[in-house]
Order: sequence, then C-alpha cells, then structure tokens
Amino acid sequence: MNPMLNIAIRAARAAGDVIIRQIDHVQDLPVTKKSRNDFVTEVDRQAEIVIIETLHKSYPNHAILAEESGRQGDSPYLWIIDPLDGTTNYLHGFPQYAVSIALQHRGELDQAVIYDPLRQELFTASRGGGAMLNNRRIRVSKQKHLEGALLGTGFPFKEQERLDEYLNGFRALFPMTAGFRRAGAASLDLAYVACGRLDGFWELGLKPWDIAAGALLVKEAGGMISDICGDENYMKTGNIVAATPEIFNMMTKKINSK
Repeated sequence: MNPMLNIAIRAARAAGDVIIRQIDHVQDLPVTKKSRNDFVTEVDRQAEIVIIETLHKSYPNHAILAEESGRQGDSPYLWIIDPLDGTTNYLHGFPQYAVSIALQHRGELDQAVIYDPLRQELFTASRGGGAMLNNRRIRVSKQKHLEGALLGTGFPFKEQERLDEYLNGFRALFPMTAGFRRAGAASLDLAYVACGRLDGFWELGLKPWDIAAGALLVKEAGGMISDICGDENYMKTGNIVAATPEIFNMMTKKINSK
C-alpha cells in the first residue's frame, strides 16, 4: 500500500473514532451556523484536528485544505479534508455520514480515503492502482442505459437560487430512471457509484472537500466524472456528474437539455 494512503487511512479511522464517541451525545453538542443550512459542531472541529495532526506527524511540510480551518501551507502536496461529510445527518441521527480525505499532487488527485465509521466501510484509491472497499477491489456497475438506472443526487440547499436550474435537470432525468436517492453526503454518494450501489450521481455547488476523494474513487473504479457540461473543472465549479461509462454521456446530455 502507498505509504501516504496508509497515513490517510490512519487519520480517517482516528477521526471516525471521534465521531462515534459522541454519537450518543449529539443532542448536547453546541452547534454553530456557518451560513444558510450549513452547520458545524465541535465533533467536526475535533475530527479535523485529529486528521491534520496525524497527517503532519508524517508529512509536516504538506499543505492542507480543510472544510473548517481552510488553507494552510504551500506545497506541491495538498491534503483535501472533510472531517464529517453529512453533519446535518449526524445531528439528526440519520445514519449517512463519512470522513473524506484526498491527496492532490501538483493539481492531480493521487490518493483517496472515504471512511464510514458507522458501517466500518473503508473506501480507498490510489492513482493508477484501482479502488477498494475494505481491501476488496471495486468497480462501477455494468448499467448501460438510463432506463433502470439508480441515480444519486443532492439538492442545492445552500444555494437555493439554483433550484430552478437543478429542477430542470431533474425533470429531464427522472422519467427515464429506476429512481433517485438523496442521502445527504456527497462523498458517500460518489463512493457508492464507485462500488456499483449507484449507477450515477450529480449535484450542483459542491466544495473541493466534498468531491476530491470520491472523484478519484470513481475514476479508479472505471467510472467517468466531469462537471455538468462535460469539462474537467468540476473541482472549481462544484457541479459534478459521475457515472458508469455507458450512461455518463446520457446523463450530461439530459441535464443540459432543458
């Protein structure tokens, strides 16, 4: 295993321990509102601290981009961290949240870890080395058509002015599929595309820490990923489509058709 991936796994598991230790005390956690429909708890902050400390013990000169503490350092190596993707789910006891850690080297995604501490599912990927779930190789599904496909999505709840734009794409896709799932943790949605539980996923207005690890997982599992126009700048735009190779172009065409 790549040594950097190994350290990222260690950091993700440590953060997962922080998250699970507080699971029975969620109602007592102080909650801060960062912006509309965007919340942070002490668990988010503590999990992020544990991740950064673990990474910096081995790689003190690497840069960090983390959801709660922002950008730190200047290096060709950049760790992109979401310590608790799905905070709102966590606060409500809805069992869908994860730790997401990715390493970008000179602008290219290189290592990825998504850890679901409730299910103890560890998704990992290394550039050129494939994608794994609990040390078993994973691939995207064999779904070839939108008919019968199960797609994941996320509503633009932080940017509600984009609701009409989102609904146009939803209306174009929905009649053709077996259904949509909106679980509220984009990192896990992308991991589920990578392992074939979802055939595709799309969302608007995500942040780099929502996308980075899942994007590498999808690619290494044989899937395709882009922004909604088919371009490669999804890490900047935050608008993302990920799917099996066979339905990827169908999704982007439908999303842009109205």
